Amino acid sequence: MPDIATTMAITDKPGRIRYLIVFMLFVVTMVNYADRATISIAGPALSKDLGLSAVQMGYVFSAFGWSYVIAQIPGGWLLDRFGSRTVYFWSIFIWSIFTLLQGSIGLLGSGAAAVVTLFTLRLLVGLAEAPSFPANGRIVAAWFPSNERGTASAIFNSAQYFATALFAPIMGWLVYSYGWPSVFYFMGIVGILVSLIWLKTVYSPKDHPSLKPAELDYIEKGGALVDMDRPKTEKHITRAELELDYVERGGLRTMNTRSEDRHNAPRWGFIKQLLTNRMLLGVYVAQYCITTLTYFFLTWFPVYLVQQRGMSILNAGFIASIPAICGFIGGVLGGVLSDALLRKTGSLTLARKTPIVLGMLMSMSMILCNYVDAQWLVVGIMALAFFGKGFGALGWAVVSDTSPKEIAGLSGALFNTFGNIASITTPIVIGYIIQNTGSFNGALVFVGANALVAMLSYLLIVGEIRRVELTKA
Repeated sequence: MPDIATTMAITDKPGRIRYLIVFMLFVVTMVNYADRATISIAGPALSKDLGLSAVQMGYVFSAFGWSYVIAQIPGGWLLDRFGSRTVYFWSIFIWSIFTLLQGSIGLLGSGAAAVVTLFTLRLLVGLAEAPSFPANGRIVAAWFPSNERGTASAIFNSAQYFATALFAPIMGWLVYSYGWPSVFYFMGIVGILVSLIWLKTVYSPKDHPSLKPAELDYIEKGGALVDMDRPKTEKHITRAELELDYVERGGLRTMNTRSEDRHNAPRWGFIKQLLTNRMLLGVYVAQYCITTLTYFFLTWFPVYLVQQRGMSILNAGFIASIPAICGFIGGVLGGVLSDALLRKTGSLTLARKTPIVLGMLMSMSMILCNYVDAQWLVVGIMALAFFGKGFGALGWAVVSDTSPKEIAGLSGALFNTFGNIASITTPIVIGYIIQNTGSFNGALVFVGANALVAMLSYLLIVGEIRRVELTKA
């Protein structure tokens, strides 16, 4: 018969609610990236119907990125102000509506009105999706102890590859069987359903109805910021606080002014501190380069398979899933290795940088596709490159490790802003390269060079990885 101590140990064993939370992040991120990829799978047929050139398609591909980048800082502020659960629900629901509406573009014919409407709807999808990744970073920081954060971040980040693996064949079949508008209708409905499931399953740690005290205690003692993800509310300012504020500031201020300053949106002094931090600047540069790889695979890769390698859109949809599966496996393994290194060495810097550097080295292999003709070899090289990209995509783990506790959402938004400038530049630059050279060869060199710069940024600029402490003054 077990003794009392054993019984208590069993009873106090941490639960697994946090795994449900990261599973939901995985599902939502998968839908997020599938919605971004709709335009690339529909692209060859859509561009033919609307009469778009390679450069014009590049601008359409980039439309998402313009608004997505511009809305990052406001999106991060909304998360810090109202909490991830509510903001994320509306984000999912609204971007799904705009995705669904893109299916109606064909009703406008092939004129300028159709192109402008498509560009506008892609802008609106980017606007609605802006809070998504900063919210992922905040939720991981709130729900996971430091020694599990790399794996958790890798899991939700790997959803971008699984999205292609799962949905690219489905979307390719839909385009082949029912035409390109069906892709947007399908993904819009899926997104709306997922937004409703989100509301029923995701809460902040201290608000979750099923979270046991033992698990809360475990994640909090491990460094989880369990109060960070709760919506900010106005608090009563006591006379003592007001008098202290008078002394600290050197002048008389009213309670209303104090309240307004607390929610000044956004806090530009804090943003300046982030932008002048060498470690974070190195992380931002690397994330821009890594996101360049992401947007090549999200936008031009299916077109590359169709136009450069002569595949049908149906085959391209299935073939595109092979590198994506490898990217998913690489993403999970990179996070697991990183956390294992952290537990073994205690060095956050070594644990995060090692997978990133190795991953970027593998990603550079895509340039070899310019020197081979066999389709199976091209697919194999791209699978290695995508595996490496996933293996090294630990940027959001680094954000969770380094963001100041007071502005975690804003810090993640700034990181995502720098990274997703690539969502604007990559489709356009590749479009011009293709139009001016008539080939994807230069495009692959451009993308591979970005992997090299990302690696060098972590090796030469970032330095020690540690949490940033804000200067309150």
